[in-house]
Parts: sequence; C-alpha cells; structure tokens
Amino acid sequence: MLNLNIIETADLIGAEIIGNKELKISGLNRIENAQSGELTFFYNEKYKKYLEITNASVIIVPANCEYIPNENQALLRVDEPYQKFVQLLIWLNNRKPHKQKFVHSTAVIGNNCQIDESVYIGAYCVIGDNCKIGKNSYLHSNISIYDNTEIGENCKINANVTIYEDTIIGNNCVIHSGVVLGSDGFGYLENKDGSYTKIPQLGNVILENDVEIGANTTIDRALVGNTILRKGVKLDNQIQIAHNCEIGEHSAMAAQVGISGSVKVGKRNRFGGQTGISGHIEIADDVILFAKSGVPKSIEKSGLYFGSPIREKMQAFRIEAVIHNLPELAKDVKLIKKKLEIENNK
Repeated sequence: MLNLNIIETADLIGAEIIGNKELKISGLNRIENAQSGELTFFYNEKYKKYLEITNASVIIVPANCEYIPNENQALLRVDEPYQKFVQLLIWLNNRKPHKQKFVHSTAVIGNNCQIDESVYIGAYCVIGDNCKIGKNSYLHSNISIYDNTEIGENCKINANVTIYEDTIIGNNCVIHSGVVLGSDGFGYLENKDGSYTKIPQLGNVILENDVEIGANTTIDRALVGNTILRKGVKLDNQIQIAHNCEIGEHSAMAAQVGISGSVKVGKRNRFGGQTGISGHIEIADDVILFAKSGVPKSIEKSGLYFGSPIREKMQAFRIEAVIHNLPELAKDVKLIKKKLEIENNK
C-alpha cells in the first residue's frame, strides 16, 4: 500500500492543487475503478462520464478542467495529465528495492565468464562459457544463456528466457519471460525429391541499448552477419523477427507482428498487431502500419498505411467503405440488369 502526501506528489509532477490538501494517497487506479484513498487521472473526453462519479480521492486533470471536487477530493491540475501520471509511475517504480550481489546456489556458471559482482543471478540459471554480464543486471530464475553471450549493464532478464550463443545485448534492456533470442533462422534448401537440407545459421542477434522484448517473442539469429534491433526498439508479446532483419531505432510493434527474413525496417516505425511483412524488403523511416496490414513490397516513403496488401490509409479506407456497401451495390446492379432486360424484350 502506498502512503503518499498530496503536496509532495503535486510538487513531483508540477501540479496545482484544487481541493482538500490534507488527503493521503494509498493507491493508484483507473478512473472508473478508483476507490477512496486512491489517485487516478483524467485526460480523455470519452471518460468524462466517470469524472463526476469516481470514488477517487485525488485526480490528475487538465489545467483547464472546470470540475469542482467534493470535500473529500482534490484535483492536481497539469498540462499533460497522462504524461504526468506516467512520470509518477516511473518515480514509484524506481523506489522499488533492487536486489544485487547474489548468485543462487543452484545457478550453474561456465568457464571464463566475466560477471560483475553487482549482478543478481536467480535459481536454476545456466550460463555458458565465455559469457559477460555487466553491472547491476538482474537475472530471474530458469534462464539459459549459451556460450559467448554478452549482456550489458542494468539489464533485466525475466524467468524462462533462452539466449543462444554469440548474442549481444546492450545496456538497459528488458527481456520478458518466454523470449528466445538467437534461435535458428528458417533456412533450408529444397531438394529435387521434395526433402530439405538445413542451412547452418552462423550469424547472431544484437540488441542495442534500451531495447525491450515482450513475452514469448522470438528473434532468429542471422544466416551470416547479424539480426539487429537498434537502440530504443520496443516489441510487444508474441512477435517473430526472422533472420538477418534490421529494426531501426525507436521502432515499436504490437502483438503478433511477423517479419520475414532480411527485412530492413526504418527508424520510428509503428506496426499494429498481426501485421505481416514479406521478406527481403525495406521500409522507410516514420511509417505507421495499422493492425492486420500485409506488406508484400518495400515502402519508400513515410506515412500511414493499412490493408492487405497495404495502401495509403485514406485510399485503403475508401476501398473498405466500398466493400462494406457491396451487398447494396449488388442489389442495385441486379435491378438495373432486370430493367435493361425488360427494355430489350419490348
């Protein structure tokens, strides 16, 4: 349970207090679920209906909000309520105790490893030979790290992650449970008899600084060379990145995106859920793909795209509108055809 002083909280986020300044904050919640003692936030007009009925004691609101709090409430007026709420979350998260300097007795560490003494290694971790782990990194339980892997400083590797050999992870990275880094790319030669010969995958995976990988995501090692996620890339859960891809810095992808081999994604891209990208293409900087888009060829200019195959957003929406009206159009065509037949038979 939290125990925050409203005045100190207002100072932290640069807010003006309107209402009861004696309140204590015992928790955080969404505006529709908040109870007495809890802090919430309001920034979107579609939640306005909750503003007057919420039980929250403290509400972060826009600076121009005209709502008058009751005697057991206070408003924290700021320019950007959601951003200030996030600022508060970051501050609270940074106050959590951070375990350091511990290696569980069940952990297995290979030969010739360089592991900073500040690193936390949880139960049943297995670390291969010639691995490096930087300062203040944290490994939860049941993590398997193959030989010749490098992990930078201040990284958090959650339980049940598997990291194959030669993977390089930068500083401040977060890897969530179930992630597999460096598994073999999907590479085979098809033989004349229909069988397959496996092509050895001898490259690796590189994550630059500040990358976060969601649960059960898989990133394949390169055939040769590197599969690279540039700095600041953020991936949601259950994403597949194939061999030899390069994902540009500060790009983000929602769940179940699938990217085929040898794709080069530009900087600051945003991909909606279940987007699929064909292999061996390039995508420009500052591209936004709406959910369930299919990309069969390179995108050469920034913009918003949608559909399968993708088109510029407004064109795709116009096509969707026409498709939506097809049953009515079909009826109209049938009537016109019938009238023409009658005219022709006169």
